[in-house]
Amino acid sequence: MDAGKLAKSYEPREVEARWYEYWQENGLFRADPQSAAPAYSIVIPPPNVTGQLHIGHALNNTLQDILCRFKRMNGWEVLWMPGTDHAGIATQNVVERQLAQEGLNRHDLGREKFIERVWRWRAESGGQIINQLKRLGASCDWSRERFTMDEGLSRAVREVFVRLYEEGLIYRGDYIINWCPRCHTALSDLESEHEETKGGLYHIRYPFRNGKGYLVVATTRPETMLGDTAVAVNPADPRYQDLADDVVVLPLVNREIPVIRDSYVATDFGTGALKVTPAHDPNDFMIGRKHGLPSIKVMDDDARINELGGPYQGLDRFAAREKVLADLEALGLLERRDEHMHNVGHCYRCHTMVEPILSKQWFVKVGPLAEEALKAVQDGRTRIVPEVWTKTYYDWMTGIRDWCISRQIWWGHRIPAWYCQCGQVIVSRQDPTVCPACGADQLRRESDVLDTWFSSALWPFSTMGWPDQTAELKKFYPTSCLVTAFDILFFWVARMMMMGLKFMGEAPFKDVYIHALVRDEHGQKMSKSKGNVIDPLVVMDQFGTDAVRFTLAAFAAQGRDVKLSEERIAGYRNFVNKIWNAARFTLMHLEGDHQRPEGLEPLLEDRWILSRVGRVADEAALAIDEYRFNDAAGAVYQFAWHEFCDWYLELIKGPLYNDADPARQAATRATLRQVFSRLIRLLHPFMPFVTEELWQRLPGAEGSVMKAVWPKARPDELDEAAEADMRLVMDVISGVRNIRGEMGISPAKAVPLVLAAPEPATRAMLEAQRGSIVGLAKISELGWLGEGGAPQKAASIALPGVTLYVPLEGLVDFAAEEARLRKELAKLEKEVGPSRKKLLNDGFLAKAPLEVVDKEKAKVAELESKMIRLQANLERIRGFI
Repeated sequence: MDAGKLAKSYEPREVEARWYEYWQENGLFRADPQSAAPAYSIVIPPPNVTGQLHIGHALNNTLQDILCRFKRMNGWEVLWMPGTDHAGIATQNVVERQLAQEGLNRHDLGREKFIERVWRWRAESGGQIINQLKRLGASCDWSRERFTMDEGLSRAVREVFVRLYEEGLIYRGDYIINWCPRCHTALSDLESEHEETKGGLYHIRYPFRNGKGYLVVATTRPETMLGDTAVAVNPADPRYQDLADDVVVLPLVNREIPVIRDSYVATDFGTGALKVTPAHDPNDFMIGRKHGLPSIKVMDDDARINELGGPYQGLDRFAAREKVLADLEALGLLERRDEHMHNVGHCYRCHTMVEPILSKQWFVKVGPLAEEALKAVQDGRTRIVPEVWTKTYYDWMTGIRDWCISRQIWWGHRIPAWYCQCGQVIVSRQDPTVCPACGADQLRRESDVLDTWFSSALWPFSTMGWPDQTAELKKFYPTSCLVTAFDILFFWVARMMMMGLKFMGEAPFKDVYIHALVRDEHGQKMSKSKGNVIDPLVVMDQFGTDAVRFTLAAFAAQGRDVKLSEERIAGYRNFVNKIWNAARFTLMHLEGDHQRPEGLEPLLEDRWILSRVGRVADEAALAIDEYRFNDAAGAVYQFAWHEFCDWYLELIKGPLYNDADPARQAATRATLRQVFSRLIRLLHPFMPFVTEELWQRLPGAEGSVMKAVWPKARPDELDEAAEADMRLVMDVISGVRNIRGEMGISPAKAVPLVLAAPEPATRAMLEAQRGSIVGLAKISELGWLGEGGAPQKAASIALPGVTLYVPLEGLVDFAAEEARLRKELAKLEKEVGPSRKKLLNDGFLAKAPLEVVDKEKAKVAELESKMIRLQANLERIRGFI
């Protein structure tokens, strides 16, 4: 490429496509398990095969890519393992909707043909999100891409299931599960999302058998009373110490059921008398087991009342509720109904209200597995960042219940269990042909499939070839870090911990970094209904991928949600353009020789910028290693925009354009090339595309910037004295600029400057930088304070070691300036008044959303700050009149 000729403006789309293809074609993402370099590995949280890239994915994968690109530049052998999850329920729903449009359902096709149809959909449409991740710049080793239903992972799933079954850690039994009547499958506790729901609390009279009164039971689900097998009261409740009878008659059904005593019953909720329905409530199920109560299941898979529900058979659960309540009221047994807000489980896929139902399912006995996973975090083998999530992890792992792993769908890993008519259950690595107990060859295969999270729990080692002992496992397991969102800490992270420790003997990752949510600019959760969703594909097209990535990194502070807006992304697009324009200037001066002449004393600005780029490199490296992505991005941004672009490039224009010494010009060009090379490398993990484009134009650069070395600080270049001196020079220049702005002096107008520096060394240093001060501050005359004292009618600023004076006589019309300042103050006073009034209004403070109140406070603070500065200027002007 022509090193010195860059287009006037940066066009991201063409650049991004070209360099991503280059990286892939040259195998720059591939990991070598035979490498002697230290290993760094990450497994991607596998997106659903049905998924589309959303802004949460963009954040998650940007952070992973920053880590991987940074580690490669620091000499690590990096494996970023990609892949997708088969997403059992979601994928089956997608294909079933397609069938419905054709007037079919899965039963019309049969299981085998339906599975073929799903695989065809996956080949044609599934995995679109992988291409979208590539669009984001994700440097995954795509040659190793895995799918949770591919042959290797399926073998791992089967091996794990069989081993756990053989050890008694997987069992089949009757248990209360969360049932989705829409998806027709069991859901784990985590897949049942609780939502605040408005309902009723119904007080129902249960007559005593002997006819002497009744017990009043309060319930939110009166339709389930059809399956009641007891009423429970707390033995310590004084209201029920002397009951008229220990048996009540279940209304509507007329079945006699006992009154039992159990300390589980809360005495401060409802009436203190609890209807016990073991087949339709998890807590009632446990009470029923304890007291030997029968379980009567009164609903079918569609959540309709079955034949055990008597006259209510065939009614939908909600229609049954209304009919039951009407019948109770007619019998005088409905004492009252109250409005009641309570948390109700909903299916995480279709949002149908789940129904707790007794069912025969497969479970993992997680107690022993959770104990080891808990210890791994407690003893530091795995660290959770930020630390605040550690307690949440502890709380959940200590209260964990057995995991229901069977799902009543067709798409997924079919449970490797067979049933014989003799009652034998066969769980096997290979499909059996005969029953080992009786020799019969008529075996029935389990129809259920495994919970999707079962296969993804094996992801860190199944993707690397387990159960075979592969070179990848030896090199890259345990993985170095997992980057994930908090909402799958228990769905996925905890289960990977349990399975990794069980089957690999080591925790699957050393660090778990949990990033926050991406919200809108007001801190609101993004949703289509609110119309505040930011589509990463749209903003990447609009602003460029590098700008989107840098924005996400810049706001990814630990423990704080990312507040995102298109305006912020536009701001970082300006940053990309700033780098591009700096590159045009830089490359223009790097044509020809760029070697530093020997024996030439470097200028102050060269010593300063070399020292600063080293410090920033180490600061950013430490921040990335500590998952402080915002601090790393902030350090690089500050250096690139302000120190390099705003100051250094301006400071070197004198030597480059005005210095007649070719050796001095060559030295400046050498420093410029060196610093710009390091800057591109500092930016690369955050902005991979524009940095590759610029790296390829840089004279002397070899290969890809991906393989370039991260620019660490060099001890011989760290120069505290140069940094302090240059800071003072910049403060002097900035001080003059500030006086111009405050006094309304045109930036084009040269002004005189008088400096006072008590220390000879400070005066000598500033005198040596006369050219930079005069040029950048636009000084007409630079003098030093003599015996006559400070000049009259001069604006002054005191800095550490030097005071600067700008004489204003002849530059400022003091009377006109006083009038301007008075007018500006009056305008601000009028503007701030309504906001101050709002903040003194208790009604506004009580009713307005917090973000609205905060916005008003910020507005008042900003306006008052301006007024203070203007008032100070006004007082200064008055002193000159």
